[in-house]
Amino acid sequence: MRKVIELSLSPDDAAGDALKQSAARALGIEQNRLTGCSIQKRSIDARHGKVTLHFELRVAVDEPLEDPPLKMPDPRVIPGDPQVIIVGAGPAGLYAAWILALSGIKSVILERGPDVRGRRHAVALLNREGLLDPESNYCFGEGGAGTFSDGKLYTRSNKRGEIAPFFELLVACGADPSILFDARPHLGTDRLPQIIGNWRSRLADYGVQVRFSCKVADFMKSGDRVTGVRLEDGEKIAGKAVILATGHSAPDVYQLLQASGAILQAKPFAFGVRLEHPQAFIDQMQYGKYAGHPALGAASYSIKHTFDDGVGVFSFCMCPGGTIVPSTSGEGQLVVNGMSAARRGSPYANSGFVVTVSNEGFSDAMSALVWQQKLEQKAYKFGGGAYKAPAQRLTDFCRGKASGSLPRCSYPPGVTPSNLQSLLPKSIYKPMVQALKIFDARMKGFVSDDAIAVGVESRSSSPVRVLRDSETGESPSLKGLFPCGEGSGYAGGITSAALDGAFAAKKVLIALGCAGDSLVESGN
Repeated sequence: MRKVIELSLSPDDAAGDALKQSAARALGIEQNRLTGCSIQKRSIDARHGKVTLHFELRVAVDEPLEDPPLKMPDPRVIPGDPQVIIVGAGPAGLYAAWILALSGIKSVILERGPDVRGRRHAVALLNREGLLDPESNYCFGEGGAGTFSDGKLYTRSNKRGEIAPFFELLVACGADPSILFDARPHLGTDRLPQIIGNWRSRLADYGVQVRFSCKVADFMKSGDRVTGVRLEDGEKIAGKAVILATGHSAPDVYQLLQASGAILQAKPFAFGVRLEHPQAFIDQMQYGKYAGHPALGAASYSIKHTFDDGVGVFSFCMCPGGTIVPSTSGEGQLVVNGMSAARRGSPYANSGFVVTVSNEGFSDAMSALVWQQKLEQKAYKFGGGAYKAPAQRLTDFCRGKASGSLPRCSYPPGVTPSNLQSLLPKSIYKPMVQALKIFDARMKGFVSDDAIAVGVESRSSSPVRVLRDSETGESPSLKGLFPCGEGSGYAGGITSAALDGAFAAKKVLIALGCAGDSLVESGN
């Protein structure tokens, strides 16, 4: 007999062999008759002071249980020259190339930074010595910003069928199979470089080339149609379509788009700081007596509050057992982000803590970008240079008082005691303080001397949207240009960026008259 069962268990009944014992009890059989048990879904519910793990299990009784193999297509080299140019080797660009390849369309990916191996040295120099390479850092290079900043795969998309082929591809490239069933899947910064490298190898099996240190300087055009790109070194590359899959940390790309006639819009975004707590406190706050239990791992949290005037304050990109990292791509600008290794073994927990910023206060898209950059430059000065970050104990943050000293912090370049009230605009600082007091009333100790705010978290989303037609996916003013992903203002994270890259690829296939079978449907 084979069947699917659902169980809700305490951590003690879900750890290790206890899970199989619990499944056998639910089936009313002796455990030795349970010949197979495979997790299909797993989630943790820590609300209302009770910790419960929810499972959907495939089980077999008195017969073998075989997990279906991953269905990866047999690669075939696509003949001829690339028809499509993809700008950016992040998740949007890589997945767009994959979808095109499955339909028999060859592309070339142009990445301004180095391959994933080459990025390691630049990231290490930034962490250890405060030296930034503007073309190789936490933002630029193979795999995009997600490669060295965590690898969370959370998305608000409720179309799981869209996500499954992408996750299966990641597993085929070396990701832990748990991402196929965990409610909050996570790759881990330590594992992502190998996954990305394997992904490139699979693309190469189709004849797709990823070219590194290739910075696009201009678009080639015929009338209002993009016909290719010109690189910084003068090389010209022609193509029938250009997929723009850059991240949100390349202001020069927005300047190029504006000069080329693309329509840019200011869009709502978020701005704030990154909070860091001892992980032990977060574990205790969320799991109580089960803190540190092997069935649970490092605890996370999600907080949000919307005030009567519509201003929202919320946590973003929570990294349990993680590290705060310098995620800037511009000299003299300071941006922080968070990451976790696969084991999430750091003694620190960090999360973006941001306030919604309306687009109504900006005259155009570029003015929103300039506002963002000026605050990043101000943060760099507050930190004292060398990409040290200004920081403040949360107790002092709420009092508007500069911290005289700071607890230990995971941020590699180091932190500088500061008064963030003098750094942040009142429209950001005031609602953050009000929200922190509300959260501390709900979660005693959330605001404490052991918790700190580190500035600034400014790249949670792009302040700019590159307009595209909802039907064709093209820029309405630059035919043949297909904007997608985070940098174009249509995604916010690895998974959503990949799905949007697939959306762009599908639209390109339609434009080329060879739509074929698409693995992913995605909206605008």
